[in-house]
Amino acid sequence: MKETIGIPRALLYYYFYPAWRAFFESLGRTCRVSGKTTKSVIDSGIKVTVDEACLPVKAYHGHVMALSGECDNVFVPRLVSVERKAYICPKLMGLPDMVRHNCRDIRGIIDPCIDMSSNSWAYIKELYATGRLFTRNPLKIFAAQHKAKQAHYEFVRLLQAGLTPIDAMENDFRPSHNLVSGQDKSVRRPIIGVVGHPYIIYDSFLGMNILDKLNVMGAKTVTMEMLQPTTVQREAEKCGKKVFWTIGRRLLGAGYYFLRPGTVDGCLQVSAFACGPDSFISEFLQQESARSKRRVPFMTIVVDEHTGEAGIQTRLEAFMDIVERSMAR
Repeated sequence: MKETIGIPRALLYYYFYPAWRAFFESLGRTCRVSGKTTKSVIDSGIKVTVDEACLPVKAYHGHVMALSGECDNVFVPRLVSVERKAYICPKLMGLPDMVRHNCRDIRGIIDPCIDMSSNSWAYIKELYATGRLFTRNPLKIFAAQHKAKQAHYEFVRLLQAGLTPIDAMENDFRPSHNLVSGQDKSVRRPIIGVVGHPYIIYDSFLGMNILDKLNVMGAKTVTMEMLQPTTVQREAEKCGKKVFWTIGRRLLGAGYYFLRPGTVDGCLQVSAFACGPDSFISEFLQQESARSKRRVPFMTIVVDEHTGEAGIQTRLEAFMDIVERSMAR
């Protein structure tokens, strides 16, 4: 029977799962992903984490707990940096330590340290060391690394083609957000740029199905992952000072792009309560929106474990009303 590697359906799963799956399956292992986020998953994560943790981290712990007894090991990488001179959120850097301390029933944890802040050599060495846990054949390990790289490039290509991470993982080439049934196709749909971490906006429970709600209201959504990296980087430089949090800088660049007149009809930021980087990103985007000559409607929605879906629906309806009035000018 093949050894099973558990992968929590949370946090950077929405960025790197295709690569992780390709790596482990190339080494003869089976990947088991935890189920979708539910209230019970959130509640189990809340019980074992500190109050100061953000909602996505609490959800992550819940997904780890859900994998208890379902797999041989759980993959909890320590992601320090995925590019030179930039870093990942400290809470994500400390995930292996938090999981070991908080989730006592987990059999084993595989926790490679990915740090590419100086160069990519440390990353290659760490992947090789992880591969050595399953095989002593260096050729098999290097082949697994190559397949993981190819899988990630293909995943990114699908995202930039307009697919969501969920559809890209399933290689579902159908449009994710179709026209509302019965809508006149000659009528231009409002385009809404949505700024938010993929592990919030693509998680139907954490993100309150915001993308689907906007679709039902007749809007077409565009997210950060669908933009070209060069565009995001160029826009992020408007800040005047380099943002050294990788994901934060990408969110800021995407937000600046969406707030540029003529790109989208409205910009919506979805953030988690207690997320430090998101708090200042929201401030920058609000300032950018205020000084724009032709203002693009902008709104921030903050979610936590107490957020009610009815309140989100009301705010989205009000936001779309503002967008439609702006389009009618």
